[in-house]
Amino acid sequence: MSYEPEFQQAYNELVSTVKESTLFEKHPEYQKVIPVVSVPERILQFRVAWEDDKGELHINHGYRVQFNSALGPYKGGLRLHPTVNLSILKFLGFEQTFKNALTGLPMGGGKGGSDFNPKGRSDSEIRRFCVAFMRQLARYIGQDTDVPAGDIGTGGREIGFMFGAYKQVRNQWEGVLTGKGLTWGGSLIRPEATGYGLDYYVEKMIEKATGGKESFKGKRVAVSGSGNVAQYAALKAIELGATVVSLSDSKGAIISQEGITPQQVLDIQDAKVHFKSLQEIIVTSDAFTGHKVQYLPGARPWIHVGAVDIALPCATQNEVSGEEAKALVAAGCKFIAEGSNMGCTKDAIDVFEAERKNSTSLGGAVWYAPGKAANCGGVAVSGLEMAQNSQRVQWTAEEVDKKLKDIMVNCFDNCYETSAAYSAETNKASLPSLVAGANIAGFVKVADAMHDQGDWW
Repeated sequence: MSYEPEFQQAYNELVSTVKESTLFEKHPEYQKVIPVVSVPERILQFRVAWEDDKGELHINHGYRVQFNSALGPYKGGLRLHPTVNLSILKFLGFEQTFKNALTGLPMGGGKGGSDFNPKGRSDSEIRRFCVAFMRQLARYIGQDTDVPAGDIGTGGREIGFMFGAYKQVRNQWEGVLTGKGLTWGGSLIRPEATGYGLDYYVEKMIEKATGGKESFKGKRVAVSGSGNVAQYAALKAIELGATVVSLSDSKGAIISQEGITPQQVLDIQDAKVHFKSLQEIIVTSDAFTGHKVQYLPGARPWIHVGAVDIALPCATQNEVSGEEAKALVAAGCKFIAEGSNMGCTKDAIDVFEAERKNSTSLGGAVWYAPGKAANCGGVAVSGLEMAQNSQRVQWTAEEVDKKLKDIMVNCFDNCYETSAAYSAETNKASLPSLVAGANIAGFVKVADAMHDQGDWW
């Protein structure tokens, strides 16, 4: 696995936290599951040949990693980005397996995508790519086999093109993809789900750490990213009474000490559909006129936000370094939760966990939540979309939002209680590790299902 650094990092995080707990001491039989659960059940790799608007032929690499189906059909997004490779997709599929387990819904884990870059491409070019991609993938997926979804570079437009191609190839309408349009099988609250769910999880962190005395109200929140997850995490945080002081993209970050407004987030949302950068948006959007907004080219927000209570990495993997983690702690940050998958480096996690372990009071602790727990709201609502498709119904936004919040609350409680039950830490005054709780709870649920189905003995 040395040539797969992202997958190795995800593997090491899970294995180290499980080994540091008392799980293997209490249940030594689980040790034999590690080498089994760490290998995908199936990896599909294929070429995607498509023509651009000039008639020139392009070849991209397509992938689907069907990691684990012990709990249900493989479930996980399709990422379209030039950085996509097998290591990244194996790491994402591995994480997805345990993330899906934490939702409590019957879903296995998978991930896929291509090194195709949709930026700068016309709708016709994207449609031709999606049709070519799905022609290769269609034979391996289905509503009871593997249900892909959107991810970076794969939004409603791409899901629509892929669904249409699947329907033509297979000659059947089924809930094979999630993130569909509302008029043809999609679920309300799906675009908002990951960001909303992240904030619902953090709400429980704040409530537990402060004995119910505090909430989002009055907190300063640093957010990275400016895609769906960041947008809706920011909007929900503002709705809950917080001040959001940052957003970012691959080219830089914006800092607003007086707080980013809902209208600014909505303008960013509209402009991002056309792949505009934050630098372009703050110059052209009327919502930013008259507001003190600092743009920092090539920067991430963490060392520039000043005093902050909550940090929500919502961009991509390894976006918070060890030095940036120290800067956040020095700035007074108490709650860090990942909206992105594996958003913090190991060095950053070590900083946050050391601060948590050394705390002598719950209210003064630094508490970190990993993405497999904190951002599972997106796939949870994908699971709810699958349920609605199976029943041929559509729930109201209020119904879906309530179910989402219940799932996130149950996920937090499961992580908290599992960590407390298997903790080997001597400082009982500190808060339980949500990293350990998420990893152990997800691992045990998957391992038990695999055992019952004869996958390990």
